[in-house]
Amino acid sequence: MTGADELRFLSGEVLPAMIRGLEKSFLLIIPSALIGTVLGVFTGAVRIYGPRPAVWAAELYVALFRGVPLVVQLFIWYFGLPHLGIYLSPYAASVVGFSLCSGAYQSEYVRGALLSIKQGQTLAAQALGFSKFEMVRSIILPQGFRRALPGCGNEIIYLIKYSSLAYMVTFIELTGEAKILASHSFKYMEVFLVVGAFYLGLVSIAGVFLRHMEDRLSIPGFEHQRI
Repeated sequence: MTGADELRFLSGEVLPAMIRGLEKSFLLIIPSALIGTVLGVFTGAVRIYGPRPAVWAAELYVALFRGVPLVVQLFIWYFGLPHLGIYLSPYAASVVGFSLCSGAYQSEYVRGALLSIKQGQTLAAQALGFSKFEMVRSIILPQGFRRALPGCGNEIIYLIKYSSLAYMVTFIELTGEAKILASHSFKYMEVFLVVGAFYLGLVSIAGVFLRHMEDRLSIPGFEHQRI
């Protein structure tokens, strides 16, 4: 194949397929990241400050979704639930799987961040008459989230990359489009080099955005400033 043929293949077939896949990947990544972050913050807070039954439930959730491989979880949501009479679309199964798995990992970052808050702040809030809920919501969680943000951001980076597993439950996103195109054209090297470049671009953009969030949420004098 000549250079002109390669260029026509890339511009006429690969690029349109990658754009279609990229749109599907965004539809998958954005809600999964948002739901996972909210779930991680909530679960992390419950594990530290919740009543004992809620703590046990949160610990069980984290143990299950961190311990079972993500691809197995996706197969259960999409292929397993129909045996119980529950049918999820490929998109719904992917969002549920990614959100629950991401939330379990993010809860660990949040839990560690909350444990790093000095006990004196808790005692001061109690002395001022704050209820436990008000103390966690107004004093502990804002500080804990700032400290957990680098770890949670790293988990979102992972989410972007392991969103490529969605094609295994027939949700055709970026990797799914690439797999179909490569299997038809047998140009695996060319196609997956382009896919790798797309994922690298997504991760780089997300990294810049997350770094910007860290800077915006930092409090001068309380957090380490990058030079």
